[in-house]
Amino acid sequence: MSGDTARLVDFLFEAMMLKRTPRTGYQFLGHGAENVAEHSFGVTVLAFLLVRMNGQADLTRTMQLALFHDLAEARTGDLNYMNKRYATMDEDRAVADAAEGLPFGPELMSNWQEWREGQTLEARLAADADQLDMALELRRLKTLGSDQAEDWLFYAQKRLKTDEGKKLFDEIVVSDPARWWFERREEYWVKK
Repeated sequence: MSGDTARLVDFLFEAMMLKRTPRTGYQFLGHGAENVAEHSFGVTVLAFLLVRMNGQADLTRTMQLALFHDLAEARTGDLNYMNKRYATMDEDRAVADAAEGLPFGPELMSNWQEWREGQTLEARLAADADQLDMALELRRLKTLGSDQAEDWLFYAQKRLKTDEGKKLFDEIVVSDPARWWFERREEYWVKK
């Protein structure tokens, strides 16, 4: 195997570590469980949707920001808001080390810096996608009886930056998570 291909495979194994890296905030909520890769998938889908709602943002760049926004967590693990009050991690170094030697390493680093700075339209949309992914899960958990989900939704809303994100959030918090599949049509449920 060539050195370049070996480095690409190493990166794949590292990125796939996100499938086994739990998001830790749920321990405080007392309900739910998710790994970082599941979250990154949701954020990327939401980024696609927000770009389409916006009509001006660069789709590819926004989706790249969303897809790799938590790449550092393959090396650092996920620190929730409480953990971050007491522990520090060097996400910049983790991403730099992950990108080192990759043919697209400079692109990963550029995207990471854009995400961290949060100044471009694409970075703001990706950041909103990050919050909206959590809001979707919190809404689902709220309908299942989580008392704390409402408090968490309050703070997720405050972190939104774009009109598109705020509009989508307003619909999420009043929607029934089962509506899309249940449809309240008895013939689907009774007919054999």
